[in-house]
Amino acid sequence: MTGKIYGAIDLGASSGRVIAGIFGPTGLELTEIARFANGPKDIDGSLYWDFDGLFESVVSGLLQLADFAEAKGLAVESIGIDTWAVDYGLISKQGGILAAPRHYRDERNLLGVSAVHGLVSQEQLYQENGLQFLPFNTVYQLAAEQLQNPELLAQTGKVLLIPDLIAFLLTGVMRAEVTNASTTGLLSANTQTWNKDLCARLGLDIALLPKLIEPGDIYGTLNLPKLNHPALNNAQVVAVATHDTASAIYSIAGLDEESAYLSSGTWSLLGVLLDEPNLTDAASKANFTNELGVDSKIRFLKNLSGLWLIQESLRTWNETGNHLTVAELLDDAKRTQTDARIDVNDPEFAAPGNIPARIQVHVSRNGGIPPQTPGEIARCIFESLADAYATAISELEQVTGRKINKMFVIGGGSQNDLLCQLTADRCGIQIFAGPVEATAIGNLLAQVKDKNLNYQFSRTQFNPTKGN
Repeated sequence: MTGKIYGAIDLGASSGRVIAGIFGPTGLELTEIARFANGPKDIDGSLYWDFDGLFESVVSGLLQLADFAEAKGLAVESIGIDTWAVDYGLISKQGGILAAPRHYRDERNLLGVSAVHGLVSQEQLYQENGLQFLPFNTVYQLAAEQLQNPELLAQTGKVLLIPDLIAFLLTGVMRAEVTNASTTGLLSANTQTWNKDLCARLGLDIALLPKLIEPGDIYGTLNLPKLNHPALNNAQVVAVATHDTASAIYSIAGLDEESAYLSSGTWSLLGVLLDEPNLTDAASKANFTNELGVDSKIRFLKNLSGLWLIQESLRTWNETGNHLTVAELLDDAKRTQTDARIDVNDPEFAAPGNIPARIQVHVSRNGGIPPQTPGEIARCIFESLADAYATAISELEQVTGRKINKMFVIGGGSQNDLLCQLTADRCGIQIFAGPVEATAIGNLLAQVKDKNLNYQFSRTQFNPTKGN
């Protein structure tokens, strides 16, 4: 594998990156080529993605990747794309993008929930798609689209999730990669194909949904004129696990029946791998979801709030002149103690805004003493996240019948030693933290999945503190 460069486009809800990967005899060498901001923008009270700006950043990053490869005397072998789930673009019958993609935190989704559940109950939906109830699942977004913008859907030829939309713009090929398609609510949990009956009941034209593609399959060859570069001439766009959590989990070696995983970033995705979906009433009531991973594995997990609470708090403080870095905030939290706790999954924390003030109100409303300083607020968030993880582990054991003895924490949160130790203490299990670049690693591994490569990546171990 030495001498070939692979590109990973890794897009999260707050930032995006283009990363170069070189597989060698001693390991995988990663080089961050480009990093750029991403996030919602408010237009007349509605939340959208700045998709045009995001795609321009992707194109710029790929050109920088090409320059990097050329400087090494190499060419780019292939490119993989992973992003967040559920959001989509509408492609006209002529092949153009009809509107800026809406952001999953937009409040219009509640209209879609009411419309869908008026036709199919949540209990029935769970048997069909195996998904936990989240008001931003694609099925609800499309129902809201039908109510608010029927003229757009009438002009639509295909609905493409964000990674598939980027792949289409790069190759001209419209496909739907299955790991992300499994988050829409429109994929059958049992057959792993588009659910024709459900679409019919919801009045959604199934012709809008593209042909499915598996991780390791190829969308097509890069053919965007703006990317006319010698190092990109033969580069293929490969379907990886395009849902970023699926890519991250694919990077974990050592997952077994006693192991859980926690993908810790803007969101916290905590669960286990199964061979078959778990569609029991217990799983439904505990609000676990069945999403697809690589090789048809089921990512049985719970979607919990995550470091979004810290990100939004930092943004609020910075806007009011209290400029803090993540490292400074973490140091303050380590030196601070507070009994304040919040329900991190309360809907009041879902939308952008003044999270510190909301936390103070939430704590006061529930009879606690509200945290005051940034360090106290951050400590409250970390303690509350650890509580949520412990509850999820307990529920996971009850629903699956497994005994969880260890958990692999991957993503940005794996660098947070305070949160990792609190999690080990609350859950009473070993925590293995890292790698932070799990999503990009999983993206790159999926591009070469038929090569049977086996790499081990560094981790930090946290054991429960005595007495916990």
